[in-house]
Amino acid sequence: MTEDSLLPFDLPAAERKKVTADFAGGLISSDGGLVLLRAAERRLGLAEALAGCIREWRDPALVTHTLPAMLRFRMFAIACGYEDADDCDALRGDPLFKLAGGRAPVSGRDLCSQPTMSRLENAPSRIEVARMTAALVDLFCRSFPAPPAAITLDIDDTCDRVHGHQQLSLFNAHYDTRCFLPVHVYHVESGRPVAVLLRPGKTPSGVEVRTLIKHLARRIRRHWPRTRLTFRGDSHYGRREAMEWCEANGVDYIFGLAGNTALRALTYEIGDGLKVHRAETGAERMRGFASFDYAAGSWRRKRNVVARLEATPRGFDARYIVTSLKGEPRRLYEGTYCARGQAENLIKQHKVQLASDRTSCQSPLANQFRLVLHTAAYWLMLALRDAVPRSIPLTWSEFATLRQKLLKIGARVIEKAARIRIHFASACPVAALFRMLAGRLAASGP
Repeated sequence: MTEDSLLPFDLPAAERKKVTADFAGGLISSDGGLVLLRAAERRLGLAEALAGCIREWRDPALVTHTLPAMLRFRMFAIACGYEDADDCDALRGDPLFKLAGGRAPVSGRDLCSQPTMSRLENAPSRIEVARMTAALVDLFCRSFPAPPAAITLDIDDTCDRVHGHQQLSLFNAHYDTRCFLPVHVYHVESGRPVAVLLRPGKTPSGVEVRTLIKHLARRIRRHWPRTRLTFRGDSHYGRREAMEWCEANGVDYIFGLAGNTALRALTYEIGDGLKVHRAETGAERMRGFASFDYAAGSWRRKRNVVARLEATPRGFDARYIVTSLKGEPRRLYEGTYCARGQAENLIKQHKVQLASDRTSCQSPLANQFRLVLHTAAYWLMLALRDAVPRSIPLTWSEFATLRQKLLKIGARVIEKAARIRIHFASACPVAALFRMLAGRLAASGP
């Protein structure tokens, strides 16, 4: 690796001693936790699985950087906080990034550059990108030791602002900006991502929701044919087409339902009594629930609707959900539907801490490719966090904290003829945990 010789510079004195600094400390990386990410990736087999979805278009005799190596490099960079392909130029010679990519830190060839990575982002076809997206669904299913009896999958979209006129970007009046509205699907109980799909910046249509649910359910049932599936989402996803498909294919649903005059008329008596009772008792808040059969004008049959009615000094509020599930109205609303709020926290973690909104390519296929890689980085961070013992508070931390504590650790790398040594700081505050995680992840790997 070529190093620039920079002159020393002075810093304020300490205890009457002159302080001088330089950049001649040798091969030092600020991302020592890459050795843990490398072990986590080997256990998951992410790079090989995703690379297997892409046809090699290059001349094998001229290939320097293999597809798995390039995918590893990009996933590791995202997990460490380097979300742009431009960062590859600065990181390609980093000793620990090279080591994590399977190359010798000093004598090994540098990793790929930004132009090479950008060509990879724009290379996969529509079918190949779809296969990569499906491979993440397969990874989710394989992450369970045995098929579960039932799972609930949360589906929601999020605003992804754009800074140009990329394909599929639209002006959305609700967010007052040009954007994409990619769909995120999570299994909230485990915090695991199932799928992330780029889509235009508009509310999904009924046909679009049905298509997404259909493909997800069929992919999951390849692995778990007897598992009971339930999809949960807000009113954007409570579409007639989606509910009809679910009912015809043995899939449950619980969706938000926008209020209207007919629904307000059906709950008027209960709501009016609730308001009067609250005013008489002087309670700060009074909540009631109702369940009834209802059919909108476009529906072909009646469905179970649950209403949550709430009276406060500020006024009256009514919320509705439609579901194929059976049960007591309060439990269905508060215990089942409201649990979808955790999915919003997972989306925020994906966007803010792993920068999944860096969809600045012109092509929607390239942007979907980026979403796949950012979701793969999510899996790496999740595998790292799952390896932390439950007795340690870090096991409940967000990815930003995990990165700060376990990945952003300075390390000096020394390569000799038959051995590579990595020297971490003697005063590393997480030294014992780091050693434990290295053993755990290596023991569970291939």
